[in-house]
Amino acid sequence: MADQRAELTWRDGQIPVSDRFDDPYFSLQNGLEETWHVFLAGNDLPARFAPGFRIAELGFGTGLNMLTVWSAWEKSGQTTPLTFTSFEAYPMVRDDMSRALAAFPELAPWAERFLATWQGGICDLDTLRLEVIEGDARQALPAWQGLADAWFLDGFSPAKNPELWGADLMQQVFDHTAKDGTAATYTAAGFVRRGLEDAGFAVTRAPGFGRKRHMTRAAKS
Repeated sequence: MADQRAELTWRDGQIPVSDRFDDPYFSLQNGLEETWHVFLAGNDLPARFAPGFRIAELGFGTGLNMLTVWSAWEKSGQTTPLTFTSFEAYPMVRDDMSRALAAFPELAPWAERFLATWQGGICDLDTLRLEVIEGDARQALPAWQGLADAWFLDGFSPAKNPELWGADLMQQVFDHTAKDGTAATYTAAGFVRRGLEDAGFAVTRAPGFGRKRHMTRAAKS
């Protein structure tokens, strides 16, 4: 279990920036729209939602991706729990999460329910079963027994946090992806695409969000 916590600087009073990686936790333009564009649309969600659906993520951060997809899950009429597993080396304390998520009032009903019970680890909230596995994903993911139908690859920039984008870790992502599963990420870095392809994914480049020209989508047949 990691004993390190995220150290932050706040930009414009509401956007958290990692001191360790000198990278913002979400888009400076619109973090919520980016999550929808990259991680939901990039994995063909909510169209693929079905009872028992499983999502895994590299980089929990503020919880923005989880809250966005959880809200979409409920709005789509799903009543069984969405399983969401995230790997996070430097977890953010709850007060910092609350401050960051205040920038997205659209998610307030879900953020309030989450933050009211969140103490790290496992969180069960009727239509959500969340587990955040703390520690280095390079060690934690190989030990994980689960599979994901969709992956959100949301580590800090590959240029600043290359450890979370290496070929060995991309192989673990593939190995922990269910048949017909998918993965999506905001980056189109060549070594990330090659790592996903070498792992066994069919990889495509798609239009990125905002100033990012391209993003990456991957599929396992």
